[in-house]
This record gives sequence, C-alpha cells and structure tokens, in this order.
Amino acid sequence: MAIQYFWRHPLAEQVREEGREQGLQQGLEQGLEQGRLQKQQEMTLNVLEWRGIPVPDAVRERVLACTDPDQLEVWAQRALHATDAAQLFADE
Repeated sequence: MAIQYFWRHPLAEQVREEGREQGLQQGLEQGLEQGRLQKQQEMTLNVLEWRGIPVPDAVRERVLACTDPDQLEVWAQRALHATDAAQLFADE
C-alpha cells in the first residue's frame, strides 16, 4: 500500500493554489492603493512647484510620508492657493 502524503494530495495542491491566487490579488490591490497614494503625494508637490513655490525638504518629506488619502486631498487643495509651502499644514 502506497503512503499518501498530505502535501502531495490534490486537496493540498488546491489549497496552495487558492492561497497563491489570494496573495496575488491582495498584492495587486495593495500596489494599486500605493500607486494612488504616490500620485496624490506627487501631485501636491507638483502643484506647488508649478506655481513657483519653493518646497523645502521638510515639507517634501512630510507629504511623501503621508499615507492618508483624505489628508493628501486637503493638502492638494491648499496647494492651489498657498503662497508658501508651509501653508499646506495650516490649522494642524
């Protein structure tokens, strides 16, 4: 009688494949979210630069470190009217 090892069993293969697919899907979703955040961060800084407003390293670092899409939206809106990069963080 042959010994069937669980890790070679078709059910184990199916479970591993489902896990791989789930991991790939989660990775894609995380990558898309990260990409959206990065675009928001870059856009906020670009608006300031396009308007000729110097962006100090401290401001750049704070914007690039932010992972809250709602906060980045607020900063992007402020960048449209700011006369100084530090005004992004007004009222904080």
